[in-house]
Amino acid sequence: MGQNQQIQAPDEELELNNIQDLYKSFIMECPSGSLYLHEFKRMFGVQNGTPESQYMDCIFRAFDMNHDNTMDFIEYVAALHLVLRGKLEDKLRWSFKVFDGDDNGQLDRDELRKIIIYKIKKGSGSGDMCTEGLTPDEVCERIFKAVDVNSDGQITLDEFVQGVQKNPWLQNFLHLDFNPSGWVQRKKKSGEEVYKK
Repeated sequence: MGQNQQIQAPDEELELNNIQDLYKSFIMECPSGSLYLHEFKRMFGVQNGTPESQYMDCIFRAFDMNHDNTMDFIEYVAALHLVLRGKLEDKLRWSFKVFDGDDNGQLDRDELRKIIIYKIKKGSGSGDMCTEGLTPDEVCERIFKAVDVNSDGQITLDEFVQGVQKNPWLQNFLHLDFNPSGWVQRKKKSGEEVYKK
């Protein structure tokens, strides 16, 4: 392993020899070679009309690098690589892109509040510095105080990355809620069963 690579648990690593199995699973899930939003949600068992659905919409949009409203296999593998093996800064940059609903390069209070409501419902940020007892507006203000360096009411990408890297509570609260490891493992197992038949 090179010096810049992170050490991963064996069950989290996306090995090169698994790419072929992932491709077969990808094609079985979406034979057109393009993964649409409804298929992406189905993979993770997310129903429309839920806070999770809105969050998955943002995740899908962030991974759709060429903005064609589909995810091809290259985008899919890049997404898996980022989530499973990416560095903190790369994950923060991607998280910012997910949170930036209007794609203007800045987070405002409304965009942040939507994510906060979702994360509070999901139970993110539990632990010694949790959000228990705080309203979404109070959590939003806490984040803005920690990150909005120039106090202009907008959080830029640089402010977000630098602020979150310095703040363990923010790292915990804003961690990625998208873990495809379980889906990848299920697909690898189902692929192995197909090969045995």
